[in-house]
Amino acid sequence: MLIEWLRFSVAALLMLIGLATLLSSVIGQFRFKYVLNRIHVAAKCDTVGLLFVFLSLLFVKGFTPASLKLMMVIFFLWIANPVAGNLIAHLEVCSNPKAGEEYEVIDIVRD
Repeated sequence: MLIEWLRFSVAALLMLIGLATLLSSVIGQFRFKYVLNRIHVAAKCDTVGLLFVFLSLLFVKGFTPASLKLMMVIFFLWIANPVAGNLIAHLEVCSNPKAGEEYEVIDIVRD
């Protein structure tokens, strides 16, 4: 009985941390002025926020085949989300001719 309450408490704490991180991502989308800042906030906060939400679900479920699927989703999101954010930011820099005027762009593309 005490173990169940402890597991529930840890899961609730992880869920609250994840939801607070996701809320800060939403606030950051409206707060920041430039596209690259918004992309950065979305990629970083979504990755960390979803990690905590899925970890809380892992604590609730225990070790089951469903938890293995959740771990695979966490792994996929940790691989795909930063790469997608980087590609979207690169597309913005390449397609916006005024990108250098609005914010500092470091040219790391080598031809």
